[in-house]
Amino acid sequence: SELAEELGLNLKEFDKNILANIFTGQTLIDNNSPLALAYAGHQFGNFVPQLGDGRAVLLGEVISKKNQRFDIQLKGSGHTPFSRNGDGNSSLGPVIREYIVSEAMFHLGVPTTRALAAVATGETVHRETPLPGGVFTRVASSHIRIGTFEYFASRGDLNNLKILLDYTIDRHYPEIKSDLNICLSFLKKVADAHATMVSHWMSLGFIHGVMNTDNMAISGETIDFGPCAFMDEFSFDKVFSSIDRHGRYAYNNQISIAKWNLYRLASCLIPFIHKDENKAVKIIEESITSYIDIYEKKWIEKMGLKLGIFEATLKDQELINLWLQTLEDGEHDFTLSFRDLLENPELFQNDPLFETFHSSWQQQIQRQNKTDKDIKSLMETVNPVFIPRNHQVERAIQGTINGDLSVFNEMIQVIKNPYQEQAQFESFKIPPKPNERITATFCGT
Repeated sequence: SELAEELGLNLKEFDKNILANIFTGQTLIDNNSPLALAYAGHQFGNFVPQLGDGRAVLLGEVISKKNQRFDIQLKGSGHTPFSRNGDGNSSLGPVIREYIVSEAMFHLGVPTTRALAAVATGETVHRETPLPGGVFTRVASSHIRIGTFEYFASRGDLNNLKILLDYTIDRHYPEIKSDLNICLSFLKKVADAHATMVSHWMSLGFIHGVMNTDNMAISGETIDFGPCAFMDEFSFDKVFSSIDRHGRYAYNNQISIAKWNLYRLASCLIPFIHKDENKAVKIIEESITSYIDIYEKKWIEKMGLKLGIFEATLKDQELINLWLQTLEDGEHDFTLSFRDLLENPELFQNDPLFETFHSSWQQQIQRQNKTDKDIKSLMETVNPVFIPRNHQVERAIQGTINGDLSVFNEMIQVIKNPYQEQAQFESFKIPPKPNERITATFCGT
């Protein structure tokens, strides 16, 4: 309801049956014409020239009260021209997962697509087992992906590629329209947006799971919450996706993959940089080289803030990694440990690695000339108490499938204030017991 209000959608006049029909595509508003979008993509490093919305349909666009343009898209509403012999449906589990996690990301301050609606269809979806069906309604500042550019570039369709480029700049980065080399400026903008997004993911222990180029929005919003998850105990090489058997999209690989994806986008723009391909490649490489470290810089800044360092720089990287190694070696909970560092440091005692870190950290903290109150306030502002923990998301999914929305509704309430203690929801703060741990997640297609 709150998001609908922001978007200028007056849904209060409709009852739930009408809303269910609207948000499953059974009833169209204002005679709009839904679309399935084409795109290509590198999936686990392998190029696929045509993917497209196999289970998604763009209902249309709206202009919000703040005069911003948004797409409204259904996921799981049925067969499309890009379904590749699939049914285009979604089971209810992935719908609930995306709803909870995308809304959590929003309230945690991460650039993200949002959840407008979730509907149980009453149909049975056949995967490994029969499952109840659902449709998810996603709101995004656009659904233009790196893979959208790859779709036209791989076909040598320069006319439509140029139309796409101009449209994307108009929609997302109009401030660069008068720049001397608009393509290079565009790449820098996308790099900055993706670096902001990925560094924020990593500062929260979030693992996207499938950073294929078709899952990377040009806008820099988190999109396609498939086998995603937040870590409990920390590990550099943590993987949740059941199909990521070699760890390509592991937690600690996310920055390098984001860079790899940027180069795939850059390769699409070669014809617009210079008519000589070799010269174009050289120009692109020199340009990207001048700012490619922005990904690490933003990560260091984010992680520094979590440790109470107001302006972390490259020299703080060693301290940050020492802390993360302490967490991994001690199998500590990623989310709670940052607050424990401030409030319960005794939890890390008798650990030589922690003692080394703690001594260096205290020295760095004291060099800032900030009060203890300032440091405490900063760390409490950027270190959440609550994340959508995997075992709780699974409880919400199973409850919803069985007709019990209580856990789902509680989680939605909790994640609206993730940085605040909420005594009535204390159980959502606690890491899973060994028998509650979720070690693999699934995309649901």
